Amino acid sequence: MKPRPSTFSIVARDPDQNAVGVAVQSKFISVGSVVPFVSADAGAIATQSFANVAYGPDGLDLLREGHTAEEVVERLTEADDEAESRQVGVVGQDGSIAAFTGDECFDVAGDIQGATYTVQGNILENEETLDAMAEAFETTDGGLPERLLAALHAGNDAGGDKRGEQSAAMYIAKPEGGYDGGNDRWVDVRVDDHEHPIDELERVFKLYDITLLEREAPAETVSLTGDTAKEVCETLADLGFYDETPTDEFDESAVEALESFRGMNNFENHSLVVLEDAIARGWDDAEGDGETRLVEAIWHGLSRLERK
Repeated sequence: MKPRPSTFSIVARDPDQNAVGVAVQSKFISVGSVVPFVSADAGAIATQSFANVAYGPDGLDLLREGHTAEEVVERLTEADDEAESRQVGVVGQDGSIAAFTGDECFDVAGDIQGATYTVQGNILENEETLDAMAEAFETTDGGLPERLLAALHAGNDAGGDKRGEQSAAMYIAKPEGGYDGGNDRWVDVRVDDHEHPIDELERVFKLYDITLLEREAPAETVSLTGDTAKEVCETLADLGFYDETPTDEFDESAVEALESFRGMNNFENHSLVVLEDAIARGWDDAEGDGETRLVEAIWHGLSRLERK
């Protein structure tokens, strides 16, 4: 018998960003290669349990042809002799939402729909997993990536996968959202095998966000000063970018060190002024030390700005 990934996922749409996406966690290797299928001109689909990966491309084609999510689910499952072993969630760019949980999916299995999303899971510890995911998505502030990650965390904290954790993925598409606007792959991050895959997925996403996603320019910026400036200089010195004695003044040498750090880490999406502003605003909220804290500070500081 083929392995069945014990999985929980959320498929959702952000009308404001014209984006659609899937976030998923599973006790299964490389769940990102199996479950999520997303296209900005169609919608998003999660296929799981005894996954039929043909549901992805076939379902997206049906959405492009103008079928609703309900019609897509009906057509996919009616044509599948093993549909009762499947689970699928579909969100169309037209706003339609549907899901299917076959009677032969292993308990606990089920799905819940909201105004812009569907959550589904199988081989779950409890039904509260899906309720927690839905509530987190509906109540979390921020953009679609933050809300999808919050749903995964909430589901996992509520019980999650009965068999444990292994991999996670988040895939979001929006028109011209990809690298240099060349495709619709706005967010595409995966953790294929990890003890705490959702935590690792969030860490990787923050790096991805800083490096590849653009933000609106801030109305005003602040400079690094005082104890924060000194701590940032000490961090840059420990990382080998700053050779002076750290002080509470973020002087020209410190700015040059930050420039080197920016270039080494491919953070050129953001000007030095914006990067310094982000660190100044986000330093106290950032956890960890060294480069980890510096990156966290940048992410926290940028989070007040809308993504383009």
